[in-house]
Amino acid sequence: MTDAAPATSADPGARARATLDAAGEAYEVIEVDPDLADTAAFSEHYGYPLEVSGNTIVVVTKRGERRFCACVVLANTRLDVNHAVRPLLETRKASFASAEETAELTGMLIGGVTPFGLPDDLPIYIDTRVLELDSVIVGGGDRSTKLQVSPEALTRLPNAEVITDLALPIG
Repeated sequence: MTDAAPATSADPGARARATLDAAGEAYEVIEVDPDLADTAAFSEHYGYPLEVSGNTIVVVTKRGERRFCACVVLANTRLDVNHAVRPLLETRKASFASAEETAELTGMLIGGVTPFGLPDDLPIYIDTRVLELDSVIVGGGDRSTKLQVSPEALTRLPNAEVITDLALPIG
């Protein structure tokens, strides 16, 4: 839970695919219109249900030493920052990182953030619901691609931990 160092590759999409290749993980690249990269627009336009799409959300502490983590939750759920993530970061106050903080830390823009190719010291928390799928669609590292992968590939990332009820159902 340290103050993670920024990701280094200038091309975060290539970095994400290289991470998967190096680990021998199977994946499919889905080309996306960058204007439709946000999950709801992507799902509606390309016909993928929200239930198979995962969002990678960066969270930051708001008091004391700035610490970050990435959380992977299904698009039909809501990340529980206050009750699930805050205790994991061992802080009294945490919130979603801004688009600028996310880009500085990951090298990725909102709508393209992927858990693959993140800084090795960044904790990655995965909601158990993600593991119930045969495959999950996550950001590709840029706004022009998504990656369809096995949920188990997420669990093999450095600093990955599966958390029960990291997210709550919407509605």
